[in-house]
Amino acid sequence: MDLSQSSSDKSVMEISRKKGRDQVGGICDALLHRIKSDDYCGYDPYDALNSSLFSTLGGMRLRMARIAWQQLHRRSPINLRALCAIEKARNPKGIALMVLGLIERFEQRRSNADLDEAIRLGDWLLSQRANPQAWPHSAWGYNFHWAARAFDVPRGKPNAITTCYVARALLGLWRVTGERRFVESALDAGKFLQTLYMVQEEGVFYRYVPGESVMVHNANLWSAAIVALTASHAGDGAACEQALLAARHSAHAQGADGAWRYGERSHHGFVDGFHTGYNLEALSTLQGALATREFEQVVERGMGFYRQAFFEPNGDVKYYASRTYPLDMHSVAQAVITLLRVGGSDEDHELARRVIHRAIERLYLRSRERFVYRQGRYFSNQVNYMRWTQAWAFYALSLYGADAERRTRVAQ
Repeated sequence: MDLSQSSSDKSVMEISRKKGRDQVGGICDALLHRIKSDDYCGYDPYDALNSSLFSTLGGMRLRMARIAWQQLHRRSPINLRALCAIEKARNPKGIALMVLGLIERFEQRRSNADLDEAIRLGDWLLSQRANPQAWPHSAWGYNFHWAARAFDVPRGKPNAITTCYVARALLGLWRVTGERRFVESALDAGKFLQTLYMVQEEGVFYRYVPGESVMVHNANLWSAAIVALTASHAGDGAACEQALLAARHSAHAQGADGAWRYGERSHHGFVDGFHTGYNLEALSTLQGALATREFEQVVERGMGFYRQAFFEPNGDVKYYASRTYPLDMHSVAQAVITLLRVGGSDEDHELARRVIHRAIERLYLRSRERFVYRQGRYFSNQVNYMRWTQAWAFYALSLYGADAERRTRVAQ
């Protein structure tokens, strides 16, 4: 064996990987600059009901009209929002993702600018909690009225997923700053999530939206994970036990192949990549919070299905298990997060690298310094969505960069 050649090959490979990391870092920098230039405001696939034109025409009075109007804008590859008087705005979940990404960058680079920006955005989140007269515990909702088949949610009404991501951002800020206002609000958010706990004959779970009985696995599992984190910090054993019971409900709903339907309604039978990733990350987080290995086989089975079902050999991330298209940066971002945070093997890190570089090749618009919303087989939807696309991309790229830096330090 030619050892000198082998050493040379390794050096070339390391130089190539360093160039790849530098490219990812440069794109992350450009993306952050672009987002900051808009003051973190943007459009969202589901913001159509913010249209003052639609409201003036009386469309808000008809539920089916609301759903149709929302779907028209979500599916259209042409952005009609400016024509329909829909303004760009900040979204609490999008801001929470930006905070999570900025914390990753701070831990990688130790840049006070990143930390100061994360704190500034964290304080904005604290100012945006749902009306305390209606909701006594800290909670957050979307900045738009949201019409779905299962429920209809007014603008600002809190929901489980937005509250979970904001709580994660606040806990992250507390970890790196020690500032009590962040952890106190996060702990209070955990109490709000506890109010969503529901007992039915079919089982116990956390609701997605207050007052609704819809069971959605990612909302249930992330609520269980955040309740586990906050309740264990507060020493609330009863709430920790409720979190375990709710997680068991979704764990038992996992298919023999490791897949999860989105939820338990008749129209929730689809299996997609980013919700699968949510479920796996939430279960992994819950296990860490409660120091349990109870769901280890569930996670291992789910990760096996996830790796097999949602990745093409070239690094493309599939939206649905049954077909490749559309390619969606939201799916890409959660894939990177799941592979690094839940998987963690050398193979997972290599797959995450391929996924990132394939996404840059196919979904990144260099001239505009942002990512497209979706790439279909024959055309792409390039509407610029802040929460759904750019914030997720920023968080994933930041996490990837920080993880690569940590692995490099360990290797040295």
